Amino acid sequence: MQAIFDRRSIRKFLDKPVEEEKVLKILDAGLHAPSAGNLQDWQFIVVREHGKRIQLSEAAGGQYWISAAPIIIVLCSKTNRLRRIFGEQGENIYSIIDCSLSAENMLLTAFSEGLGSCLVATFDKDAVRRILDIPPEIKVYAIIPVGYAAEKPNPPHRLGIESVAFLESYGKTWTKDVSKGIGPVFIRRDQPFTDSEDI
Repeated sequence: MQAIFDRRSIRKFLDKPVEEEKVLKILDAGLHAPSAGNLQDWQFIVVREHGKRIQLSEAAGGQYWISAAPIIIVLCSKTNRLRRIFGEQGENIYSIIDCSLSAENMLLTAFSEGLGSCLVATFDKDAVRRILDIPPEIKVYAIIPVGYAAEKPNPPHRLGIESVAFLESYGKTWTKDVSKGIGPVFIRRDQPFTDSEDI
């Protein structure tokens, strides 16, 4: 829970190499994520070379802060594994879910190892394919820069549970009962949720 609450997206990195054992722990966490049919369609490309890191930054719309990370993990999916079992839904939906679960494992593990990371999903996929020689049948989903953080961002605002969690049916929200001082006890609220109750 500490990693979930305290992890931040890091975009400034120290000029300090990341130990091999930490990189391997991050990758190991990624491959231990759940996946549709346990098909484990994810693929990880670890990029250390400075020239390629610059190229990946350019492919990501000139986000040159990416290249400052000593390690970049490019997260891909071998979607033909999913297509054989689940058809188009496997290729186009399950692959995204699988890789998202894998990415979250890696982000949390990076934090637990004293590292900073960030998930980047805005980039020219064809350019990334060319830079890393990725075959056309492999889908590219994310760029994850990893390194020692040179910043400590403030916690972002989070919605309350009562704004996003429903009880029994959509719109029947929960609210926190703090009057008794016994922690996060949730009770049913009779009024349906409306957009005006959002932040």
